[in-house]
Amino acid sequence: MSTATITSKGQITIPAIVRAALGVEAGDRVEFVQIEPGHFELVAATQSVTALKGMIRKPAKPVTVEAMKKAIAERGAKAR
Repeated sequence: MSTATITSKGQITIPAIVRAALGVEAGDRVEFVQIEPGHFELVAATQSVTALKGMIRKPAKPVTVEAMKKAIAERGAKAR
């Protein structure tokens, strides 16, 4: 297990072994994702948005703007 110390400015240095495993280097971004209260996962955020293409399939039947507005209005009425 690797550890890091938080500086007075709230910064940490990610250990080299962790950076290598994540495939990140200087200038790359990482995300802290909460998986449950008090537990976070460190995730490399280096992929471009185009890498997400194809993850969600297109709906069999397109949804109209009117149908979306109706669903939003109904949901909003239930929330009150």
